[in-house]
Amino acid sequence: MFRVEFGKSGKYCDGISRRHFLQAGIAGMGSASLSQILHAKSLAEQAGIEKKDTSVILLWLDGGPSHMDLYDLKPEAPSEYKGIWNPIHTNVPGMDITEMFPLQAKCADKFSLVRSLHHNTGDHFTGGHWMLTGRGGVSGGSTPGRNPSISSMATKVLGPRDPSMPAYVSVPYASSIGLRPGYFGGNFLGVQHDPFETESDPNSPNFQVKNLNPTTGLSIDRLKNRKSLLKSFDQLRREVDQSGMLNSMDRLDQKAYEMVTGEKARQAFDLNSEDNELREKYGRHTWGQSVLLARRLVEAGTTFVTVHFGGWDHHWNLESGMESYLPRVDQAVSALFEDLAQRGLSEKVLVVLCGEFSRTPRMNNGGNGGPPLSMGTPGRDHWGNSMTCLMGGGGVKGGRIVGATNRLGEAPVDRPVRPGHIHHTIYRVLGMDPEAYFLDHSGRPIAAIDHGEVIHELF
Repeated sequence: MFRVEFGKSGKYCDGISRRHFLQAGIAGMGSASLSQILHAKSLAEQAGIEKKDTSVILLWLDGGPSHMDLYDLKPEAPSEYKGIWNPIHTNVPGMDITEMFPLQAKCADKFSLVRSLHHNTGDHFTGGHWMLTGRGGVSGGSTPGRNPSISSMATKVLGPRDPSMPAYVSVPYASSIGLRPGYFGGNFLGVQHDPFETESDPNSPNFQVKNLNPTTGLSIDRLKNRKSLLKSFDQLRREVDQSGMLNSMDRLDQKAYEMVTGEKARQAFDLNSEDNELREKYGRHTWGQSVLLARRLVEAGTTFVTVHFGGWDHHWNLESGMESYLPRVDQAVSALFEDLAQRGLSEKVLVVLCGEFSRTPRMNNGGNGGPPLSMGTPGRDHWGNSMTCLMGGGGVKGGRIVGATNRLGEAPVDRPVRPGHIHHTIYRVLGMDPEAYFLDHSGRPIAAIDHGEVIHELF
């Protein structure tokens, strides 16, 4: 057993700061039992769902990126709405994006934009729970997750694309509004369906994934002998345990053992073996190298990878924040799409970029309730009534725009889309049955998705 102290999360505007601990064999690396997987796959086949070998990379902009400053600019709106930056043309006629994204402008034919996404809440936690689990029910006053993440449900059913790889990984960690693993976790599915977190900074010269190598002085052969010895003792524990926890931990231990004793996973996580020129293309910063690692993982056989881009809660100092963040996003996203295309992976890997909500179309005065500029230069506040989600690859067509917001960017006026539509689309790419159900703690069946449909315009 390992006890890992994750440290303090950064404070959000809600004033929430948490210290979290995880105690597990190696958390999040287990998969569903073979019988569960086969049963779910059988139901999917009966429903006519195509069996696929696809993966998803979710780029999570934690804190809420402004749609008005990234992918849905309104240059004709009043100055307090349209913001600081101008739109530029992309290689797709009619798809204009911020001038801070010149690299993405050159590869816009590889992704599409859903501009009418909304869930109508300005609460960080409610919005995050909606976007990552497909349901509400939490808030800043009651933050614990109530449902499994869409990624936990998918990987429980589908498992990894390669059995030597973990099915679900978060780089460098899983964090939703400062909660770890927060709404990325398995919740009532069990800790074995939490993501495996790499934790270390992929941009560090000494980057190394914790718990992926044997303890110092413990060879692979000795590890195998120890496993054989422990097996006889574990049999007694399983016979007396009635909670099911030991079986869950057994699956964690088995996956951890397979990864440590196998070569493929360790090679996939070995970012230092990657070509330096390609590393520079992604950007020699945490975000860029995290995205590159995500590509290595899905190429090796991981089904779902999330990448954490934190710090988007710009109530003030929006200009300096965006000038720092947007070039890094532009570099990493454009490099990912180009890299996937060059490796022949465009049809196998879906890239999704979003956050828990957006920011108010109308900029504030930087006072946050006090005198103008007392907190800093102008920014934008919470807004869940209109958002943009980027999706590309995995069979999703590029160069398309789904939906539209009104002239001030306040709300959808065409093809309104909710989180469930995004989730249906993700599951369509993965070959996951959206009508699969899971039993909660009370034994009640919970559907994987309870609203929305596939965004057919993207196929």
